[in-house]
Amino acid sequence: MSIDIETARKVAKLARIAVPEERLPALAGEFNAILGFIEQLNEVDVDGVEPMVSVTPMRLPRRVDVVTDGSQQEAVLANAPDAREGFFAVPKVVE
Repeated sequence: MSIDIETARKVAKLARIAVPEERLPALAGEFNAILGFIEQLNEVDVDGVEPMVSVTPMRLPRRVDVVTDGSQQEAVLANAPDAREGFFAVPKVVE
């Protein structure tokens, strides 16, 4: 797949990036280089390769899935501008 200047202009517009007209050929060239690298990656045989989280085999640490209240009520409410009875107090917005 090849990116021309019109496609580069459209991609820049969709990304809301202001690209001067004289920079569009260079942007199209960069897009083509990226797509060429992706095509090279598609040639790699990955059959039988397990997905990895890291280059070293390891399991992610997991915590016990237990419902708690967080035990941090005072710390959470410490920066609240107005806290009453253990809750955030907010002004009434509906009469």
